Amino acid sequence: MTHELVTIAILYFTSFFAIINPLGVMPVFMTMTSDISEHQRRRTAFKAVSTAFMVLMLFAFTGQLLFKFFGISANGFRIVGGIIFFIMGYDLLQAKISKIRMDDEMVKKYVDDISITPLGIPIIAGPGAITNSIVLMEDSQTLEQKAILIFTIILTLSITLIVLLSAGKLLKIIGPTGNKIMMKLMGLIMMVIAVEFFFAGLRPIIIDILRSV
Repeated sequence: MTHELVTIAILYFTSFFAIINPLGVMPVFMTMTSDISEHQRRRTAFKAVSTAFMVLMLFAFTGQLLFKFFGISANGFRIVGGIIFFIMGYDLLQAKISKIRMDDEMVKKYVDDISITPLGIPIIAGPGAITNSIVLMEDSQTLEQKAILIFTIILTLSITLIVLLSAGKLLKIIGPTGNKIMMKLMGLIMMVIAVEFFFAGLRPIIIDILRSV
């Protein structure tokens, strides 16, 4: 029984770690927080990870009910996530994220905005992570398995937080020029990911429509 629980824990953790990909989140976080203070950057990281945790917990326990109640599908969620990713990627490519001479109120609003969307949702808690939390909760038949699922989500997000908190040191190393280059590169990558997200959600919908004709 213990061996089975360990195997389940490893399976749950690896699936969440691969989907959330903390190291992949860091470059986006760095570019979006390059012009705010270290204190505000840390606050953004904590709020983004907290948002992702609440979203994953919400969908893990009520995901099936919410999807059925609102008539939402995972594919529809992927399409919306793709659109958000594309817009953010375009802004990064055009270097529109950079904020100059922001006052305290503007910084607070900026931190609140990006920490929830797009950092919390859908970059950290994206369609894949949300779907994974719903499916794994459905597959977890015992209280021990459900507890393992919650623990693996907390562990993965804790690692993500540690990675994001380290971004400030990396920003100082690469400097303004390096950050600008990375911003444009990440913008391009995000737009490619957005297209993949969009068509991954659109393809099954089109196939279902064609089958029903």
